[in-house]
Amino acid sequence: MLPALRRELAFCMKETGKSQKDIAKLLSVTEPAISQYMSSKRAAIIKFNETLRGAVREASKRITNETSMFREMQRLLKLMREERVVCQVHGSLGSAPKGCNVCFEHESQTIQIKGPV
Repeated sequence: MLPALRRELAFCMKETGKSQKDIAKLLSVTEPAISQYMSSKRAAIIKFNETLRGAVREASKRITNETSMFREMQRLLKLMREERVVCQVHGSLGSAPKGCNVCFEHESQTIQIKGPV
């Protein structure tokens, strides 16, 4: 999912006039990775719905450094989870059984994380 997000972000950033070098730096990837995103050689199989594409467009405007990139990626990953993008991808590949909920079964369980005492 991360490569697909980076690909969408790269396209949005390119539309605003950013160079591939600048995009690579902002997304913490290599210039060849950006080139592959642009030529659809990498992460091209996943297509996002309009809600997610709009969120990616907005996120691309807010990414100005590494910290903002991590913040926006986390926000987008949360939205992808809420939109059940993984289910859409599995469905489009024909590999998800009907009614599959395996990626979300744990959400009904309470998870406790203990920090330093």
